[in-house]
Amino acid sequence: MIRVVIGELATQPCEGVVRAVRSDLSPATAAARDVLLGAGTRVAERLDQMGAIPVGGAVITAAGELPASFLIHVVTSAADEPESPSSVRSALLNGLRRAAEFGLKSLAVPALGTGAGSMDYEQAARALVDVVREHWVGSPTPAEIAIVVRSGYEAEVFARIVDEAEADPPVAEDRERSHG
Repeated sequence: MIRVVIGELATQPCEGVVRAVRSDLSPATAAARDVLLGAGTRVAERLDQMGAIPVGGAVITAAGELPASFLIHVVTSAADEPESPSSVRSALLNGLRRAAEFGLKSLAVPALGTGAGSMDYEQAARALVDVVREHWVGSPTPAEIAIVVRSGYEAEVFARIVDEAEADPPVAEDRERSHG
């Protein structure tokens, strides 16, 4: 199930929180910064020890002082590689894989790809929902995804795209029909 929530990413009651980072694991957005501040110094120190991660990669850590159990840090950009639809897609897909590996049932995900100079909200919403549905073809977990947005406008756009996707048959059924 995908639902859209207006709120703060750092306060979501779920097992895992996705945060957008640069390849040096520094926050890529204000929400990612707030999540790190809420997690506390131990998480920040752990990230400092990790070193650089390639764009499109994802790593998981404890969530520190947040209400979640884990943080999934998805690398959407680097100093020499700006955020793009491709980098967001790869990073989110890898983040979902990390969540599945840890058996997480619920995940809070920000509106990835909506930063300055990136995708518009509709394009970002379609990309995010498509990646989640693609992931679900191979893994049913995490089964609950909360897309956390900041405004009513964002919520309307993301909710419309989620509703449209739910009206379409799942990707696995499409494949079965085309081969059956």
